[in-house]
Amino acid sequence: MRLPEITRRRTREVMAGKLAIGGDAPVSIQSMTNTPTWDVDATLAQIDALAEAGAQLVRVAVPTAKDTAALKKIVSRSPVPIAADVHFHFDRAIESIDAGVAKIRLNPGNISDRKQVRQVIRAAASANVAIRVGVNEGSVVERVDGEKMKADLNLPLDELMEVKLAEYLSVFEEEGFANLVLSAKSHDAFTCVAVYRRLADRWNYPLHLGVTHAGTVQTGAIRSAAALGALLSEGIGDTVRISFAGDPVQEVLAADELLASLRLRNRHGIELIACPTCGRLQTDVAPVVEQVRLQLANVRKHITVAIMGCVVNGPGEAQSADVALCAGKGKAIVYRRGKKIRTVAADAMIAAVVDEVRSLDAELSS
Repeated sequence: MRLPEITRRRTREVMAGKLAIGGDAPVSIQSMTNTPTWDVDATLAQIDALAEAGAQLVRVAVPTAKDTAALKKIVSRSPVPIAADVHFHFDRAIESIDAGVAKIRLNPGNISDRKQVRQVIRAAASANVAIRVGVNEGSVVERVDGEKMKADLNLPLDELMEVKLAEYLSVFEEEGFANLVLSAKSHDAFTCVAVYRRLADRWNYPLHLGVTHAGTVQTGAIRSAAALGALLSEGIGDTVRISFAGDPVQEVLAADELLASLRLRNRHGIELIACPTCGRLQTDVAPVVEQVRLQLANVRKHITVAIMGCVVNGPGEAQSADVALCAGKGKAIVYRRGKKIRTVAADAMIAAVVDEVRSLDAELSS
């Protein structure tokens, strides 16, 4: 039986270097470095790690001229297109474009002089550089002054972000610039869903999805899955960035899992299925799962591995997984493609699973 698939809303295609965003292109994953961009070696090391994890575009911060001065080396050596994150200084945007970035992230709300915004637009058009026009709840409120703030704050936040984004886009439209990606972020998942629905209904520019200030891996993964999962399941969204405080590689891994779970991206590597654990367990499967995950982290083929600890769910999962372990008291049964392979002692079960997966990976790779 063929399973149903998500029907994505079609947006116009925008090119960020060699990466297509929107149109018929699959949903892409991006992340952002947290190294000082002027530290070329450290930044490139992180870009390489993000690309290896599955990122297709990486954004770097350019708050100073020292950072943009490093961009040419970074762009020339990066395995993926580079986007420059520009906020208050339009000079950093011009310098980034001159350095060869594929895309810049711009919040016109942080640049009060519209003449400067127009300079950036013209430079990007000349260099065929994409621009993400982004707003978020913090900058929207801070940008509005006096009486205007009071009037706009009568609007729900999602409506206010749409209004401000439309105001910003008017400058781009006057310049005839359409190589745009849009974003409107909040730390609140419900608001993110509401505002992105508005954007999808109003414009056909590609949408960059994300929850800003999402928090740690634990909280951020849930908030991001709530918002991005809802939107993606409705066909909304062309590129995603999941934001965590900490190691950005974890952002990419979480985004990859989200897209794969929604069948918007082919899985690669190990797909671990594990017992939820309960009073029926006769073996503590949590450390087994973690050791299997660590030892098989470099497997690139999509292989499902089930680690089960009781007779209720174990046999069923063993039938559907590529490799399965059904653990009992002091021993475990190893399955491969639904067939019992062997019974091993408890102290040998991790090695047995790892061996079977590596054997299967070799067969699939040959």
